[in-house]
Amino acid sequence: MRLGFGAPVSGAWATPENLAGFTARAETAGYDSVWTFQRLLVPEGSAMEPVYHSVLDPMVALGYTAAGTSRIRLGVAVVNMPYLAPAYLAKQAATVDVLSGGRLELGLGLGWMPEEFTATGGQMERRGARAAEYIEVLRHVWAGGADEFAGEFYRIPAGRSAPRPVQRPGPPILMGGSMPVALRRVGRLADGWLTSSRADLARIAEPIAVIKEAAVAAGRDPAALRFICRGVVRAGKPVTVPEGGGRVPLSGSFDDIRADTARLAEQGVTELFYDLNWDPLVGAPDVDPVGATARAQEILEGLAPRH
Repeated sequence: MRLGFGAPVSGAWATPENLAGFTARAETAGYDSVWTFQRLLVPEGSAMEPVYHSVLDPMVALGYTAAGTSRIRLGVAVVNMPYLAPAYLAKQAATVDVLSGGRLELGLGLGWMPEEFTATGGQMERRGARAAEYIEVLRHVWAGGADEFAGEFYRIPAGRSAPRPVQRPGPPILMGGSMPVALRRVGRLADGWLTSSRADLARIAEPIAVIKEAAVAAGRDPAALRFICRGVVRAGKPVTVPEGGGRVPLSGSFDDIRADTARLAEQGVTELFYDLNWDPLVGAPDVDPVGATARAQEILEGLAPRH
């Protein structure tokens, strides 16, 4: 099991000093990756979780962290494709990959919040079909040829986009999604799957099986796919499921969380990153920044990989 860490991009601990410091400390501590995520808008009057109320741009944050690290992988989980033209995201991704020396992990999503589609001019209709062609465009641009791309939804005039990504043929493309149709799309198109913060970790083997079956049906090797879990950590007092459902996975002591991590590996998860942005004592915008930073540092050290 490869272990990563959620970069400080939300709430009180999302400062320039912490973004640089925590990613560097995660690298020194032996973590394999650090991860950002995207949230553009909190609609007025909504009851969205505190984690979404103040969020740094994910690609800018990764470019910032690239300068202070040298080994650790830099991931985004996820950028929503409908919010950006594919040629523009291809340029952003290539830039981060070049600046980091080939360390970008590009997670893609379809988006779900109507207000964000309105704010960006994105199209909610036929998002699945658009996603398949969007990925074609990314790979076309990264290939570096001068040929025109003319699809159903996107057109790229003849010409070149440079620099190309360091990773060839491009950064790994990972996809989110939880519905069966989305999971099958991962199996057909992507290099791996990224879970959401709401994933049922007790039943994680089920969506993994759906993705692998879709990969086989598409003539792809399911063993080559990656299954990456966003680990919403609640360190300290265990969180319990209502009505006697037991302890919520990845809550409780460090030993409890490590044991849960091992169980996830047994169910087919290949990578997990501990994301403290979802911890209300860390990622909420109104908590004490000093306390949030101290708590995050303790957890980073307490869950560091044991190589």
